[in-house]
Amino acid sequence: MGKLNGRTALVTGSSRGIGRAIAVGLAREGVLVAVHYAHNEGAAQETVELVEKDGGQAFTVQAPLGVPGDVDQLFQGLEDGLKEHAGKITLDILVNNAGETLPGGSAPEEVTAEQFDQLFAVNAKAPFFITQRALGLMPDRGRVINISSGTTRVAIPSQAPYAMTKGALEQLSRHFARHLAPREITVNTVAPGITDNGSEIFKIPEVVQQMSQLSAFKRIGEPKEVADVVVFLATDEARWITGAFIDATGGSLLG
Repeated sequence: MGKLNGRTALVTGSSRGIGRAIAVGLAREGVLVAVHYAHNEGAAQETVELVEKDGGQAFTVQAPLGVPGDVDQLFQGLEDGLKEHAGKITLDILVNNAGETLPGGSAPEEVTAEQFDQLFAVNAKAPFFITQRALGLMPDRGRVINISSGTTRVAIPSQAPYAMTKGALEQLSRHFARHLAPREITVNTVAPGITDNGSEIFKIPEVVQQMSQLSAFKRIGEPKEVADVVVFLATDEARWITGAFIDATGGSLLG
């Protein structure tokens, strides 16, 4: 028996990396998980297969974020999937994990208005309106968990616009936590550090060695280590935590 049997979740951006690990972790606790993806259907289906291999339940939902009609498309697929797999349209857990960054980072002088707007559309605007829409499906004592980044606590000029979007997401957590407290819905932020998401850069030993030095543990993080924090926040044991910023950077913010 899982700690979250009978509950449902939407994890945005869960076709790979941290999002995939969160989907698998929630499913292991008995959650029916909606695996959201923007474009890579094959990767999303791999997440579903990993869930099912463990005896869990999941289904895919496709919707590109940061474009007109994104939330409508996402929730049409979500509601259809919940009705089919759960027999009811109820969402107990929302994890706003999907996000974009500038490839390789960019000096502030090089960022275009179009890039800036796209980052905010995906990383800040979409989570706000996804959360807004989810509240109509979420019962009391639900959970909203937003995935931010350690870049909001350190100065990395090449990631300035990205860090700004994640700072906005953290404010969403604080203000929605106060707003939803009467319904006992908790809203929290989890901030990963450098985490192996399967990108090519993590296959370069010298780069991995350099990145490892940022953590107090002198290694890069694994997606499951962040996912375990998220799963805990979704459980009843975390009912007294809301509006919190959880550092899941492996001590990278200790200085």
